[in-house]
Amino acid sequence: MAVDSTTSSSPIPIPELTKITTEACDSALNETTEYQHEKVSDWNSSIINTILKALIAATAPSDSETKTPAPYRFTVNSTIVQQGLIDRTAAADGTQTNAGKRGMHSASGAYWDVNRDGMWTYKYPGAEERGLDVVVSVTWFAVN
Repeated sequence: MAVDSTTSSSPIPIPELTKITTEACDSALNETTEYQHEKVSDWNSSIINTILKALIAATAPSDSETKTPAPYRFTVNSTIVQQGLIDRTAAADGTQTNAGKRGMHSASGAYWDVNRDGMWTYKYPGAEERGLDVVVSVTWFAVN
Protein backbone atom coordinates (compact mmCIF):
# COMPACT_ATOMS: atom_id res chain seq x y z
CA MET A 1 0.00 0.00 0.00
CA ALA A 2 1.55 3.26 -1.12
CA VAL A 3 0.92 6.53 0.63
CA ASP A 4 1.06 9.44 -1.79
CA SER A 5 2.78 12.23 0.07
CA THR A 6 3.93 14.23 -2.94
CA THR A 7 3.50 12.34 -6.16
CA SER A 8 3.14 15.18 -8.66
CA SER A 9 6.87 15.81 -8.55
CA SER A 10 7.91 12.15 -8.60
CA PRO A 11 10.95 11.63 -10.83
CA ILE A 12 9.47 8.36 -12.09
CA PRO A 13 5.82 7.27 -12.30
CA ILE A 14 4.42 5.98 -9.00
CA PRO A 15 3.45 2.59 -10.51
CA GLU A 16 7.11 2.12 -11.54
CA LEU A 17 8.30 3.21 -8.09
CA THR A 18 5.88 0.71 -6.55
CA LYS A 19 7.20 -2.03 -8.86
CA ILE A 20 10.84 -1.24 -8.01
CA THR A 21 10.12 -1.26 -4.28
CA THR A 22 8.05 -4.44 -4.35
CA GLU A 23 10.73 -6.27 -6.33
CA ALA A 24 13.45 -5.05 -3.94
CA CYS A 25 11.47 -6.35 -0.94
CA ASP A 26 10.63 -9.62 -2.72
CA SER A 27 14.29 -10.18 -3.53
CA ALA A 28 15.60 -9.32 -0.06
CA LEU A 29 13.02 -11.46 1.72
CA ASN A 30 12.64 -14.29 -0.83
CA GLU A 31 13.79 -17.05 1.54
CA THR A 32 12.50 -15.45 4.73
CA THR A 33 9.77 -17.23 6.66
CA GLU A 34 10.00 -15.33 9.93
CA TYR A 35 11.74 -12.43 11.66
CA GLN A 36 15.44 -13.10 12.29
CA HIS A 37 17.14 -10.31 14.19
CA GLU A 38 20.61 -11.24 12.95
CA LYS A 39 19.48 -10.81 9.31
CA VAL A 40 17.47 -7.58 9.54
CA SER A 41 20.45 -5.36 8.78
CA ASP A 42 21.20 -7.36 5.62
CA TRP A 43 17.54 -7.24 4.53
CA ASN A 44 17.40 -3.47 5.01
CA SER A 45 20.69 -2.94 3.18
CA SER A 46 19.53 -5.07 0.28
CA ILE A 47 16.19 -3.25 -0.01
CA ILE A 48 17.77 0.20 0.20
CA ASN A 49 20.64 -0.48 -2.22
CA THR A 50 18.39 -2.17 -4.79
CA ILE A 51 15.95 0.75 -4.76
CA LEU A 52 18.72 3.36 -4.93
CA LYS A 53 20.38 1.65 -7.91
CA ALA A 54 17.07 1.45 -9.76
CA LEU A 55 16.22 5.10 -9.03
CA ILE A 56 19.63 6.30 -10.17
CA ALA A 57 19.42 4.22 -13.35
CA ALA A 58 15.87 5.43 -14.09
CA THR A 59 16.72 9.12 -13.69
CA ALA A 60 20.31 9.31 -14.96
CA PRO A 61 20.89 11.54 -17.98
CA SER A 62 21.10 9.44 -21.13
CA ASP A 63 24.00 11.45 -22.51
CA SER A 64 26.87 10.29 -20.31
CA GLU A 65 29.51 11.92 -22.53
CA THR A 66 28.56 15.45 -21.49
CA LYS A 67 28.88 14.53 -17.81
CA THR A 68 25.51 16.13 -17.07
CA PRO A 69 24.87 15.86 -13.33
CA ALA A 70 22.04 13.65 -12.15
CA PRO A 71 18.84 15.69 -11.78
CA TYR A 72 17.88 14.19 -8.39
CA ARG A 73 19.35 13.11 -5.10
CA PHE A 74 17.60 10.33 -3.21
CA THR A 75 17.29 8.97 0.30
CA VAL A 76 15.69 5.60 0.97
CA ASN A 77 14.67 4.42 4.41
CA SER A 78 13.58 0.86 5.18
CA THR A 79 12.02 -0.09 8.50
CA ILE A 80 11.43 -3.73 9.41
CA VAL A 81 9.40 -4.52 12.50
CA GLN A 82 8.78 -7.93 14.00
CA GLN A 83 5.13 -8.68 14.53
CA GLY A 84 4.21 -10.20 17.88
CA LEU A 85 4.63 -13.94 18.30
CA ILE A 86 1.75 -15.85 16.80
CA ASP A 87 0.29 -19.11 18.04
CA ARG A 88 -0.47 -20.44 14.56
CA THR A 89 -2.67 -23.25 15.91
CA ALA A 90 -4.91 -20.85 17.82
CA ALA A 91 -4.94 -18.41 14.92
CA ALA A 92 -5.91 -21.21 12.50
CA ASP A 93 -8.85 -22.38 14.57
CA GLY A 94 -10.13 -18.82 15.03
CA THR A 95 -9.64 -18.50 18.79
CA GLN A 96 -6.97 -15.81 18.33
CA THR A 97 -8.12 -13.33 15.72
CA ASN A 98 -5.65 -10.54 16.42
CA ALA A 99 -2.88 -12.59 17.99
CA GLY A 100 0.58 -11.24 17.54
CA LYS A 101 -0.38 -7.90 16.02
CA ARG A 102 1.70 -4.90 17.00
CA GLY A 103 1.09 -1.28 16.25
CA MET A 104 3.47 0.77 14.19
CA HIS A 105 3.44 4.33 12.99
CA SER A 106 6.14 6.05 11.00
CA ALA A 107 6.18 9.66 9.86
CA SER A 108 8.56 11.99 8.07
CA GLY A 109 8.64 15.67 7.29
CA ALA A 110 10.82 17.99 5.27
CA TYR A 111 11.19 21.56 4.10
CA TRP A 112 11.64 21.73 0.33
CA ASP A 113 10.42 22.93 -3.05
CA VAL A 114 7.00 21.26 -3.31
CA ASN A 115 7.09 21.52 -7.11
CA ARG A 116 10.32 19.56 -7.57
CA ASP A 117 11.03 17.58 -4.40
CA GLY A 118 8.93 14.91 -2.80
CA MET A 119 8.42 11.88 -0.63
CA TRP A 120 6.67 8.53 -1.10
CA THR A 121 5.98 5.81 1.49
CA TYR A 122 5.13 2.18 0.83
CA LYS A 123 4.10 -0.71 3.08
CA TYR A 124 5.24 -3.99 1.55
CA PRO A 125 2.21 -6.31 1.48
CA GLY A 126 4.27 -9.52 1.27
CA ALA A 127 5.81 -9.11 4.72
CA GLU A 128 2.84 -9.94 6.89
CA GLU A 129 2.87 -13.64 6.00
CA ARG A 130 6.44 -13.69 7.32
CA GLY A 131 5.52 -12.09 10.64
CA LEU A 132 6.99 -8.74 9.61
CA ASP A 133 5.98 -5.23 8.72
CA VAL A 134 8.19 -3.51 6.14
CA VAL A 135 7.79 0.21 5.43
CA VAL A 136 9.95 1.90 2.81
CA SER A 137 10.20 5.66 2.30
CA VAL A 138 11.78 7.31 -0.71
CA THR A 139 12.64 11.01 -0.74
CA TRP A 140 13.91 12.91 -3.76
CA PHE A 141 15.44 16.35 -4.12
CA ALA A 142 15.78 18.06 -7.49
CA VAL A 143 19.33 19.28 -8.07
CA ASN A 144 18.93 21.48 -11.15
